[in-house]
Amino acid sequence: MSDSKETNSPKMFSWNSFGKSDVGKSRKLNEDSMLLRPDAGMWVVADGMGGHEAGDVASKMVVDSLGQVTEGVSLEKYIEDIEKTLISVNEKLIEIAKQGEKQTTVGSTVVVMLAYDKFCAFLWAGDSRLYRIRNKKLTQLTIDHSQVQVYVDQGLISKEEAENHPHSNMITRAVGATENFVLDVDMQEMQHGDRYLLCSDGLTKHIPDVDFEKMLTKGDVEKKCNELIDLTLARGAKDNVTAILIDIE
Repeated sequence: MSDSKETNSPKMFSWNSFGKSDVGKSRKLNEDSMLLRPDAGMWVVADGMGGHEAGDVASKMVVDSLGQVTEGVSLEKYIEDIEKTLISVNEKLIEIAKQGEKQTTVGSTVVVMLAYDKFCAFLWAGDSRLYRIRNKKLTQLTIDHSQVQVYVDQGLISKEEAENHPHSNMITRAVGATENFVLDVDMQEMQHGDRYLLCSDGLTKHIPDVDFEKMLTKGDVEKKCNELIDLTLARGAKDNVTAILIDIE
C-alpha cells in the first residue's frame, strides 16, 4: 500500500491533495500507478493491463514520463506537452508488446488533471475517471472509453446496469492499445471549495456514485481517501484500487 500527501499555493488558488493505492484482495501485483505533482499542478492515475508485470510496466512508464513534463508557459502548451509525452509512451508500449513471445497488448488507462491559473484541464484514455464535488453535488467529468459505455450511449443498457455487465472490463481506448492513439481533453473553471477525485476502476467497481457524493462532501482529503480505499477493501477489492483527492482552496 502506498500513499502521498502534498500541498501547494499558486497565485489564484491553493490546493491540498492526497493519494493512495492498494493491490486489493485478489491481485498479487499492483498494476495501478499514481503521480502527485502539486508543484506543477498535475495529478495522474494510470491502470495498467497486459498480464503479469506488463501492466505494471505500462502504468509506471506513463507516470514516470509525465513526471518529467515541466509546467508550460501556457495551459495550451502544457496540454500539448502531455499529449506528446503520452503519444511517445504509446509508441514505446507497442514496441514492447511486439517483442513479446505472445501477441498481446501492453497498455494502460490514464487520467490526468491539471490545475493552471483558474482552470482545471483534464486528459484521459480508458475508464480511469475524474469526478468533481461542487456545492455537495457530484459530477463525473470524464466519459469512459469502454464497451459498456458504448452500450449506454446507444441506450441498450442503463448506467447502473453497466457497472455489473459482463463486458465491463473491455476498454476501447488506452495508452499502448493502438498506433492511432488519441486522448480526450476538456477543461473548466475551478471554484474555491471544489473537490476532485481521480481514480482507477478498482474503486468505481465497488463504490457507486451515490456513495461518493455522500462520503466526499465533508472531511479532509487524507481521511476521506483512506475511507475510500478501506471501503473498497471491505467490499472485496477484486482489482487494484487507486484514488487521489484534491481540494481547491
